[in-house]
Amino acid sequence: MGLERSAAGDHNPWLVAIIVSMATFMEVLDTSIANVSLQHIAGSMAASQDESTWVLTSYLVSNAIILPISGWLSRVVGRKRFYMICVAVFGCSSLLCGLAPSLTWLIIFRILQGLGGGGLAPSEQSILADSFTPAQRGQAFALYGIAVVVAPTLGPTIGGFITDSFSWRWIFLINVPVCLISLLLSHLILSDPPAVQKDREDALKDGLKVDFLGFILVAVGLACLQVVLDKGTEDDWFASDFILTFAIISAVALVALVYWELNHEDPIVDLPLMKSRNFSSAMAVMFVTGFILISTTQVIPQYLQTIMGYTALKAGLALTVGGVGTLCMMPLVGFLSQKIQPKYLIAFGLVVEAFACYHLRGFDTDINFAHAAVGRLYQGVGLPFLFVPITNVSYAGLPPGKSNNASALINTMRNLGGSFGISLAVGILANRGQYHHARLASEVTLFSRVHLVGARATASFGQVLARQADMLSYLDVFVFLAILAVCCVPCAFLLRNVKLGGGESAAH
Repeated sequence: MGLERSAAGDHNPWLVAIIVSMATFMEVLDTSIANVSLQHIAGSMAASQDESTWVLTSYLVSNAIILPISGWLSRVVGRKRFYMICVAVFGCSSLLCGLAPSLTWLIIFRILQGLGGGGLAPSEQSILADSFTPAQRGQAFALYGIAVVVAPTLGPTIGGFITDSFSWRWIFLINVPVCLISLLLSHLILSDPPAVQKDREDALKDGLKVDFLGFILVAVGLACLQVVLDKGTEDDWFASDFILTFAIISAVALVALVYWELNHEDPIVDLPLMKSRNFSSAMAVMFVTGFILISTTQVIPQYLQTIMGYTALKAGLALTVGGVGTLCMMPLVGFLSQKIQPKYLIAFGLVVEAFACYHLRGFDTDINFAHAAVGRLYQGVGLPFLFVPITNVSYAGLPPGKSNNASALINTMRNLGGSFGISLAVGILANRGQYHHARLASEVTLFSRVHLVGARATASFGQVLARQADMLSYLDVFVFLAILAVCCVPCAFLLRNVKLGGGESAAH
């Protein structure tokens, strides 16, 4: 694939990379920034904690719906136009979220925000894939990866600082000036070259043909799946008629989607791309990357706040150290991606993540801030070895015009991995917490109880026991993630070699 599809026009493509990275940083940041503010949102709007979690769920649901169809939308609307519409919708809905008079309106505006944000990442990655030669893509995606990987790390810190110092409304309002700057720069710098314009003309030459059934199936399937993952533990999974109903609807819709899209002439979700072994393997590893990154981003600050008593800001700062590690390693991995086959970099990254998660297994109730920060630092160092080569290899050997569709599927897998990761982590915490509590209670004798209470004069015996059980359940989560990373190393070796230093993939 040449550069006839470049969005840079007469401008330096690195300027394009900076512009799109700025927008995606804002959007990815918003997926985690609200987590630490839910109590404040619930309190100010006279809502329960359970009701306030729909602020997160509504965003994830609408995000999940728009992601897989964003490639089709980009083609029929025009890549630059679709990208700028997404930025504008995200900015306007952020303003409305910040001004929302009630929880109901906030949830509605978060749905709009998720629709705008969901189309950003696929458009941006398509722009980068088409604006850089294969030899430059590794470094371009390394720059872009700083935004994608560091933003979730900084989210809790920024969210905690803004909420503690100002108001939760500012976690949404800060998006507005960034969106305005992004829109201005995108209008001035980005362009749709003739090859991209021809894609739109071809899509519309016989009138707009919309795969309505495909859209309905993907919207219903992923929306219901997201609700199941987000509310499953809270509602006791399949013991709840609500969760069971949504799970059945999701399963039926997604199975029907696969059959329909694989046999449709112009699918709204380009599932036939998955017939490529390289692409499907990259999707699998991206799923695991999202699983580990997003779940630990939620679990680590939760551990530090509930077990260690950290404030939201201090817990977020522990994650920020990992972001520094990622920031430092991204340029190196961008360089190495030109010299070393992606499958070896990905396998190394998975091994590093496994060791990092196993290091977190060493947490206890007496760790200091440095111990927590170093644990996240190890993980931050490994993430670039996953994100950059996975993203790079995803576009190797694709036919011209398929980068939009590939971006949509890759980002869908990352988000789904994060949703599954959080859901499973919460489930493990609940189940293993009960197990450890029962086991510890059965092993405590009258003498040990007297000794324990005497040593912890300020806490009841039950509180000490519960804290120990909760701590052990968090350690079980870290062990599970370490095992998952190790088990996925063979997936990396399913990737075929690509030509380094300029060629396309040898996989096709």
